[in-house]
Parts: sequence; structure tokens; C-alpha cells
Amino acid sequence: MLSFDAIVVGAGFAGINQLYQLRQLGLSVKLFEKAPDVGGVWYWNQWPNATSDTPSEVYRYSWDKEDLLTYPWPTHVLPQKETRAYMNHVVERHNLRQHMQFSSELKSATFDKSDSTWTVLLSTGETFKATYLILATGRFNKTVWPSIPGQEKFAGKQYHTGIWPENRDLKGKRVGIVGTGSSGAAILVGLAKEAKQLVSFQRSAQYVIPNNKDLVSAEYRDKVNKNYEDVFRKVRRCGIGSGFDPVSADYTTFSVSAEEREKVFEAAWNSVWGLAFTFYTFSDIMTNEAANRELCQFLRKKIAQIVQDPEKREKLMPPAEALYDKRPVCSSGYYEAFNQENVDVVNFKKTPLVEITEKGIQTTENLYELDVIIYATGYESDGTWADINITGPQGTTLGEHWAEGSTSYLGILKAGFPNLFFVIGPQSSLANIPSHSEFHAEMIGKLISKAETMKKEKSSASGNKTVLPKSGRHALWFMGGYDKYIDKVQEAVDTYRGFVFAY
Repeated sequence: MLSFDAIVVGAGFAGINQLYQLRQLGLSVKLFEKAPDVGGVWYWNQWPNATSDTPSEVYRYSWDKEDLLTYPWPTHVLPQKETRAYMNHVVERHNLRQHMQFSSELKSATFDKSDSTWTVLLSTGETFKATYLILATGRFNKTVWPSIPGQEKFAGKQYHTGIWPENRDLKGKRVGIVGTGSSGAAILVGLAKEAKQLVSFQRSAQYVIPNNKDLVSAEYRDKVNKNYEDVFRKVRRCGIGSGFDPVSADYTTFSVSAEEREKVFEAAWNSVWGLAFTFYTFSDIMTNEAANRELCQFLRKKIAQIVQDPEKREKLMPPAEALYDKRPVCSSGYYEAFNQENVDVVNFKKTPLVEITEKGIQTTENLYELDVIIYATGYESDGTWADINITGPQGTTLGEHWAEGSTSYLGILKAGFPNLFFVIGPQSSLANIPSHSEFHAEMIGKLISKAETMKKEKSSASGNKTVLPKSGRHALWFMGGYDKYIDKVQEAVDTYRGFVFAY
């Protein structure tokens, strides 16, 4: 059985980060990925118009300035193909592919107390051993399929945006999209010119903000290159890890005139960053209801200006009481798409869903005959950690430990599972994923580096014990802000606060 110092699971942002970091330490490392190639969630999300809402200049997960400076970012936000192209650029430039094995899903991992190693079993039937096991499987991999009466009767095709690894020709098809989150809004725009008929089935209307897909100018790129370190310093000090300058606390919605407020909102609507309304307008947008409603009024006015058909406009308009308080949905051209005759919207609150029939989706008013149903219904935010049969030294599984909810120490470790690490595990900061995974890879690398220097004492790192609440309720995310989270994790890594060394 082959043995390695470390095994990394997952070849998305996090896994590539971690492989690079551990190779820099001189460790023998093997990365396993269930997909046929690199990409993680961006391998499986190959649906039309799949786009990141992260500004291209905050991608840096190779820790090499030349990767960013030499890669020709085409647009301010990147389509799926460009995101994967950059991942491949990093993998090839640093010769990482030789340490990767694809089409190999982790099925189980067991800790052997006799030699303090993990034995992993893959879907290929192969087994390997390693001192350190790092799960870089991510949050976005376990798709949520809604349970709708009659799904099994539908005669056409049914797809999920989270499992779309190849081109699917939907030209001339009658397509229904269930869901209006980020993927639902984006794929609608991607299919609007392609489908014969396109119907968006929504439970509730969303405020959808355009994200700027304009080409990156030479001047803008030169500015980023010259201020590279400042860009990433701001990313690390930003509450969501996206490089926003903090808005002054006294710059509130009603501290300026109505005219100035309109200019600020208009600038955010046309910003490079689709998240600008939440984090780059006024300091009280998410804390003052009156301020939030002022923003909603602006957004409702935009919808009314863009959507021409009054019936579609009514269905697309969030109710008057709805605040702008959900995860921001970003997609350029979303409202404009409904001005096409072949694009329609059904609001289940106005015309409730009855069932799926052999022919399509039946509501209380109509049967929408379809060739394809696409479920844009997202992922289970707990990821797949507990679904993998991971058994600790006491013979209990990770799933058993998490029966009342997933918990970890700093989003990186779990008590009772020595030398098992998560990249962006439970209670991590709610932040930009590329930035967050880079930081976690650095911290895990530092922990392993220190542990390697202590090998003579046969030490292993393990997180402190977390008592699960009897109610089963628990916080899945650290909500204090990415910048505060970084400070706490850095402090723990530097001082080993909360860790136990055992042998």
C-alpha cells in the first residue's frame, strides 16, 4: 500500500491551494478528485452562462504573484470556462498534475492508532495511507433536488445545475427552470436566446443585481498589477474577503441628500462588483430597515424601468414588504431577458404548483408543456463531510459526531479526529471562497509544518472539544466577518490556543 505524508481530497480552489502549500513544505502529497479533471464546483457547473460573482483580481490561489500578473484576465467577472482555465494555468505552471489522480472518489477513511495514520479507500478500490488527511471537498457539491409530486412521470429530461459536466444542446427546446437563486438567474440569461420557450418557475421574486462582465482594460489591469499587494491586503481586511474598502460608519443612507443617494445607488448598479449594494454603498444598508427599504425602492424602480410587460413585471417584482436581505443574486441581463416573447415567469405564490406530469409542470391555472426541466435549487450547505465514512481512533464516525449538527474548531479541525483537516469546514467565515480557501490552506500548512518539526515527540494536532447542543441547533457559519475570523485563526495557529498534542 502506497503511503504519503498527506492526502488531499478535492481539486477545486481549496484542493489546489492545499496541494501547492504542502508541496512547498517538501512533503509527499497525493490529491484525489472524483471528477475527471480539475475545477471542483466549476468542473460540474458547465451550464450556459455559469459565472463567478467574484472580481477577477481577487483570485490568487497559487500564492505566486507571477500567476496573477501573467494570466490574461479577460473580464471583470469570470465565466466558468475562464475560471477553470486559470485553475489549469496554476496546475500546469507549478507542475501539480503529477500529484493528482482523477475519477477517484473518497469512500472511507479510518484512523489507525498503531501508527497514527489514515487509511483511505477510493471508489477505484485502491487504498492509501497518509499521516495527514485534508478534506478540500467544499461546501458546494451535494445538490438539493426538490421533491415535487409526479417527477418520475415526466417524459422529458431533468437536470440540476450542480451536475452539468458536459455540453447539452437545448436549442429549440421548451425549458422550465425551477429556482431563482444565483444559478437560476444566470442560466435563464444563458438560455434566453437558445430555447424555443423558457419559463422561470419561482417561489418568490428576487432582487437580481447585474454583475459587470465588461472587458478588463489595459489601464485597469496595469493598476492591479502595480498595486498587487494592496489588493490582497484589502481582501484580507474585508469582512467578506472580497477587497471592498470599508464604508465609514457615519456614511449612512440618510446622511446625504436624495440626489446623492440616487447617485450612489446608480454607481453600485453599474459597479464591477455585483455585491456592491450590500458592502459598498452606505454603512447601514443591512442594519437599518428604513435604509434597506430605500434601497429596495431604487431596485423596484429599476425593475419597473426594464421589464416592459406589466404581467411579467408584477410577477418579477418582490412584494413591498420584502427587504434586500437574502444572499445577493447577481446576473447581468436578467430582467432584460423577460422582454423576449419566448421567456416567461410563473410565481408559485400567485399560481401554486400542483404537480409534474408526463408533459410538464402543472399549476393551478395552466399546464406548461416542457421538453426539459432544470432544477437550479442549489446545495446542502453542510457539504459532504458527514456522508463520507470517516472513522476516528475511538471507532466512531464523523457522521455520528455530527448527528446533531456539524461543528469544528476554527472551521479547520474536529476534536477526536487527529490530523484530519477541513478547508472551509463548519463555522468558517461566510466569505469569498477563493480568498477563504487560500487562507485556510496557509493555516493548515503552518500547522502541519509545526507538527513535522515535532515528529520526534510523535505529536499530532487535534482541535478542542466542542459540546453539541441538545436542541440540535447550532451556528454553521462564523458571522463576525472574514477579517475578524482571520485574526482569531492566526492567533490560534501562532499560540496553539485550543489545541491538544497527544501521542
